[in-house]
Amino acid sequence: MRPMSSARSILALALAVTVAFAADPARPPEAAYTTRPRTRDGIGKIYFGREIAQVMGHQGAGWLERPSREAEERTDLLLEALALKPGEIVADIGAGTGYFSWRMAQKVGDTGRIHAIEIQQEMLDLLMANMRRRGVADRIVPVLGTVQDPKLPPASIDTILVVDVYHEFDFPFEMARAMIAALKPGGRLVFVEYRGEDPAVPIKPLHKLTEAQVKKEMSVHPVTFERTLSLLPQQHIIVFRKT
Repeated sequence: MRPMSSARSILALALAVTVAFAADPARPPEAAYTTRPRTRDGIGKIYFGREIAQVMGHQGAGWLERPSREAEERTDLLLEALALKPGEIVADIGAGTGYFSWRMAQKVGDTGRIHAIEIQQEMLDLLMANMRRRGVADRIVPVLGTVQDPKLPPASIDTILVVDVYHEFDFPFEMARAMIAALKPGGRLVFVEYRGEDPAVPIKPLHKLTEAQVKKEMSVHPVTFERTLSLLPQQHIIVFRKT
């Protein structure tokens, strides 16, 4: 009876896996999630060999707006590299307090729009207060997304900016798929992440990503790698185009 019981268990497991993938036929097997006991800074969920990091809550808003941020990260160089144009439609994923949202709003002008995406209403409230104080609230579209969907209109966005947050996505496959669906044909998906290749970057390991890891995770999506810019002191700018 034991061989029969084992065979049934194996069959049940195989059926469960088959059903899981059948529910989402566009999801390749290599993009599956697995679990293991979580580390101090992670959630115990594994994607393409890396543990997903814990999310920073709205309580950390002060760190996003620290006076030393521009000098430490050279955010001015990032904005220059984006080369945003008047009238451009941009999505700021994990916009936080709006540090980049209001700066990008100045670049896109009155005819452009910045979709500021957050999954925490408290953070969106902080963001919009900042936007009103900066005088750019009319160029900002605040959006309360979910951990699987940024809630963006399809084929509507020229550039999606994801700064130091992709490594925290609970559902990176679903989020990447939804972001790409929101891009116009040829639109840009721009990741900014602390360089995981560099042990000298003083950031917790789970909150850094290597260029190779980002490329590997994007390989299952309809985007083409364009370039990586290494002009920032601690982060890389990794650019993909929707195909």
